[in-house]
Amino acid sequence: MARPEVLDRIQGAEREAEEIIEEAEADREERIAEAREEADEIREEAEQEADELEEERLETAREEIESEREAILDEADAEREELESNARENLDDTADYVVERFTEEVHAQT
Repeated sequence: MARPEVLDRIQGAEREAEEIIEEAEADREERIAEAREEADEIREEAEQEADELEEERLETAREEIESEREAILDEADAEREELESNARENLDDTADYVVERFTEEVHAQT
């Protein structure tokens, strides 16, 4: 093989190697871009799922708090009603006592 042919073959191989390297670099850049895009999508999905889970937990907590609040209010209403009933009973007893004492005092003075 003549020197010019060898030189042409070497130059051809070098050009082919450069093309392979360029294609590999372009492929690498494309894969990196795709991986970044996929990572961004995964991150967005994870954030959305976390937000949804947080909202579910908050709603559950709100419901529990509301339930406890209602139970406390019901208990307080029952206690208030009992106190009012006792006060009415005591009022009647107190009125009877005052009238009795008054009557005793009036009779004692006469």
